[in-house]
Amino acid sequence: MTDKPISIPRYTVPNFVPTTKPYRVLPNGCRRAEVVCSVAHSGGAPVSTPTFAFPQPLSEKYRPESIADFVGLENLKRILAKFAAQPYPSAWLFVGPYGVGKTSMAQALCSEIKGELTHIPSQKCTAQAIEEACYHCHFVPLTGGMHVVLIDEADRMTPAAQLALLSKLDATAFPPNTVFIFTCNSTDGLEPRFLSRCRVIEFSSYGMANEIASYLDTIWHAEGGNGNAPELSRLAKESRNNVRDALMKLEVELMAL
Repeated sequence: MTDKPISIPRYTVPNFVPTTKPYRVLPNGCRRAEVVCSVAHSGGAPVSTPTFAFPQPLSEKYRPESIADFVGLENLKRILAKFAAQPYPSAWLFVGPYGVGKTSMAQALCSEIKGELTHIPSQKCTAQAIEEACYHCHFVPLTGGMHVVLIDEADRMTPAAQLALLSKLDATAFPPNTVFIFTCNSTDGLEPRFLSRCRVIEFSSYGMANEIASYLDTIWHAEGGNGNAPELSRLAKESRNNVRDALMKLEVELMAL
């Protein structure tokens, strides 16, 4: 008996068309370069993504879109508003506990200076990621403004990434028309040479309990809360003046109505 070759069917996505989209506009106005793909079925009609209105967490729905929208933080808002009025190539380090708005403030600043955002998320900051981001910054921003490189949790970047940044943040090799923004919970683990190249901004929610309680009261009524609001100052205190945590607690209270 002679063995016959077995024909294995190949499954492919019909009419797969990779397309390059120059940018995506983020909710806060920043633009981020990305590559998207469009797929057409066998009939040739494009497949579109449904646009259902899904509910949003309160922390996302009420995410500040401008520097002035942030609760408290008056001193650093003045500093960053002046910088946004006349931006220039520079490096900034936002230091503070989680949930105080470091990343949101970076995105708001990016929006106000008409920045094109390149975001390197937590624990993804390698030497290669730095090189790729800086290479991108040598092109003219599509927004007409500046490049903004946002690196979250910089205190967790690899040692090689820190060494790569030492030269990139030096005046002789700084990418043109670029603003670097690093966020971290603590400067422990960051090299003094790296810190010396950054303008350090301290984020603190100390003494903001009353402002946060007033902010929660505004959201409570905007979301249809009745007159029997929970003790909002207690929510702020239990959240240790962390706005994001306070909003999540308020979200649960609203669900109980």
